[in-house]
Amino acid sequence: MPTVIYADHAATSPLDKCAFDAMVEYMRDEYGNPSQTYEMGRRARKAVDRARESIARCIGASPEEIAFTSGGTESNNWVIQSGAAMGRAVVVSTIEHPSIWHTVQRIGAPHRRTPIAVDRSGIVDIDLARQAMNDMPRPGIVSVMTANNETGVIEPIAELSAMAHRYGHWMHTDAVQAVGHLPIDVKKLDVDMLSASAHKFNGPRGIGFLYIRDGIDIESFIDGGDQEHGRRAGTENVAAIVGMAAALQNNVDHIEENSFHLRELENIFKTTLSDFGVDCVQNGSECKLPGLLSMGFEGASGEGLMHLLDLMGICVSTGSACDSVKTRLSRVLTSMQIDESLVRGTIRISFGKSNTIEEVRRFGGALAKALKIGR
Repeated sequence: MPTVIYADHAATSPLDKCAFDAMVEYMRDEYGNPSQTYEMGRRARKAVDRARESIARCIGASPEEIAFTSGGTESNNWVIQSGAAMGRAVVVSTIEHPSIWHTVQRIGAPHRRTPIAVDRSGIVDIDLARQAMNDMPRPGIVSVMTANNETGVIEPIAELSAMAHRYGHWMHTDAVQAVGHLPIDVKKLDVDMLSASAHKFNGPRGIGFLYIRDGIDIESFIDGGDQEHGRRAGTENVAAIVGMAAALQNNVDHIEENSFHLRELENIFKTTLSDFGVDCVQNGSECKLPGLLSMGFEGASGEGLMHLLDLMGICVSTGSACDSVKTRLSRVLTSMQIDESLVRGTIRISFGKSNTIEEVRRFGGALAKALKIGR
């Protein structure tokens, strides 16, 4: 049986060997609690501190600005829920991840503002953003993702940050899909908070971080202890933190060659589809993450294609892995005013650095076959 072709790296990515190797010691031998002051605890604390320093360097931050969390969902919830608890109004874009979007719906009308629409390419409408920020009670929170999890479209975060600050608001960005895949410098982006999740850049699941700019006094999200400078209680998962730092450093060190490889795979995949006579539409702007494709096939069922490809040993998705329990039209694609028939016929393909040219060509042929079967 042919090896499974995994093309859903935007959902989760395989663990890098360097991350696994870094974690083993802290899963097996160095099991001390970082909050304890005896030698074993001090060694664990040093491991956490080294990881924090490494992660901070990777995004242009200071170590004390990094707070470890269980992942992007917690980081995003922390920002929105704590902001609302502090009385801040919140405005987000219409294409945010469910961990932002659903949280904003739950905080209630006193804090929730009209979301900022995007254009047909999936990019935030700057004029509407300016109007929304001007209409918000000051100070508020603006949250726009760095790169969309369904289309890969990259948003103008630095421009939005400058605008938010002119109007006296905090700027947060969900950079879960971008960290480790795009050069990220929090100072250049000028953001106040940034969310990231290790399993999106070949680190372990269940660990992430929230960058909180020095001087931003956000409320703690989990109470009980003094961990994370008193902002997030709970004994640190030392092994996962160490693994996250190793994976991020590895991806940052190879970001250019990884991007080149992913763009090459994209081009070969599109050429293969064209050779098979497959007509498709790429949803969203060309200014996007390398390797992530939102492909619409007129008259097809994205759900059906996903299952047919699964039977062929190929993993893709129809959209956000965090919003796939029920079959529904993609909020992201509908907000981009894409025709419903094309939305229904869309699958998300996200290649990773471990994919090969041979896999991509085989995938293209299998997709052409699936389209014939499904129609």
